[in-house]
Amino acid sequence: MANRRKSLARKTRLFRAVAQNQRVPAWVMQRTSRRVVRHPKRRTWKRGHLHR
Repeated sequence: MANRRKSLARKTRLFRAVAQNQRVPAWVMQRTSRRVVRHPKRRTWKRGHLHR
């Protein structure tokens, strides 16, 4: 879908999903002695779809 056809609400949801999809920061891994390595809500573009 072209960008000009997306509504502002949809773009906002997509931007938020991109921001939430980042990895766990290095300082968190260091502070927890690498117990927290993976983000539990991480999503791939191919498998996990966004809900409305």
